[in-house]
Amino acid sequence: MGNFFSDKETTFFGSGLRCYKCADYTGRCQNVQECTFEDSCISLSERGGKTIRQCIRYTDCDNSRLTQMFPAISGFTYRCCSSNLCNSVLCLFVVVLCLFLAVLWLFCLLE
Repeated sequence: MGNFFSDKETTFFGSGLRCYKCADYTGRCQNVQECTFEDSCISLSERGGKTIRQCIRYTDCDNSRLTQMFPAISGFTYRCCSSNLCNSVLCLFVVVLCLFLAVLWLFCLLE
């Protein structure tokens, strides 16, 4: 079979997504996990600062399901994504920065 292109990286037909896999406070995750075709990447942050990064079934990327899967974590925020290595700190920073700039731009338009 041939291959197709996704997010400027070559991905072979039938191969899964790649996500960072770690649970730490530093944000310096280097471990990469190969996921199945049903998965997405998740970055789940606890209130205390610990962040869990891993593959997760796309259908499990739901607040109530994540609460069941991580019962020891009382409060968290999460982000699921579906491109290779998208659950890094840098990707999250870029998303937050873009949202901030969009709100700032709208605020300037209203004045």
